[in-house]
Amino acid sequence: MSIEDKQRLQRNDRVTIRTVAKHAGVSVAAVSKVMRNAYGVSEGLRAKVTDAIEELGYRPSRAARGLRGRSFTIGVLLIDIRNPFLPEVIAGVNGVLAPSHYQAMIGVSDARVQLETSLIESMIDYKMDGLILVAPRLPSEIIAKLASEIPIVAVGYHDAGATAFDTVNADDQRGAEIAVEALLACGYRDIEMLSLGEREGHQVSVVRQREIGFRRAMQRAGLGSSASISKIPIAPPKREETMRKFLSRKNRPRAVFCWSDLDAITLLSLAMEMGVRVPEDLAVIGYDNSSTAALGLVNLASIDQSGRELGQVATRTLITRIEGRTSAEHIFQIPSLVSRGSLIRSSNAKGA
Repeated sequence: MSIEDKQRLQRNDRVTIRTVAKHAGVSVAAVSKVMRNAYGVSEGLRAKVTDAIEELGYRPSRAARGLRGRSFTIGVLLIDIRNPFLPEVIAGVNGVLAPSHYQAMIGVSDARVQLETSLIESMIDYKMDGLILVAPRLPSEIIAKLASEIPIVAVGYHDAGATAFDTVNADDQRGAEIAVEALLACGYRDIEMLSLGEREGHQVSVVRQREIGFRRAMQRAGLGSSASISKIPIAPPKREETMRKFLSRKNRPRAVFCWSDLDAITLLSLAMEMGVRVPEDLAVIGYDNSSTAALGLVNLASIDQSGRELGQVATRTLITRIEGRTSAEHIFQIPSLVSRGSLIRSSNAKGA
């Protein structure tokens, strides 16, 4: 560090982007590129600038950045913090943002349109550069209107016709088909799906897409007439009561595909409490391959849609929007099955 820089720090003078550029021996534009994680920045340049930022303790002025039209802040809106899948999405977002000097600000809604809209509007008022909406419940026209004010990427929102905002999804229809195909391969034909109640979401939601895939796979197997879907309320205690009724049914199926690990794990817990053996009495496949599903005591077979990768892709997609891309992108990722103890093997599937 130069004598001039040391004296500046001792006087508590504000370190500016020009100070960083001078210390690193590069241009102000080069420092800006590194901070934006712009395409084409060499590792050598990145190291020079990063070292200078850390040595000088540079903290960009959020107000000044806002005046220049860039705050380097991205809003992430979640609708249900309880879902064990969401930490992986957030980890993916943070993994991309860490070297870019962008920061994520997280807001949590509860699937109410008014609150969700209010949170988004607040993020816009705080001059955030873009928003990642995870499984929003807003109608597409409202998201499109908001996207006219700020770049938006929606994760877990199936609207391939959207032109004002981008979407990043796992192929949820295919994921449900993979679950049914795995159960069929194990010898089961008495298969049911546990989904959310009709008031939860709409056709663009992951829930409805998984229902479509379930019905299609059952129909393809010649089981279309028996493709039963049970709806679960989202709020306790009715949620648990509905699952208990499902487990105590005389005509309970031999296998079940749950729309999410969130409910599949609860189902496993209630099954143990009620003496329903898994997988001997009931085979179970969840969706999300959450970290909880992999625990030895849970051992839940689940469809993996790689939440971390979804978060990474969504963040990169949003940054390209922020940097000027105008054409909409709708990105699909192919999920896969992670087989565990809740899915009985075909050699043991008796009476299925």
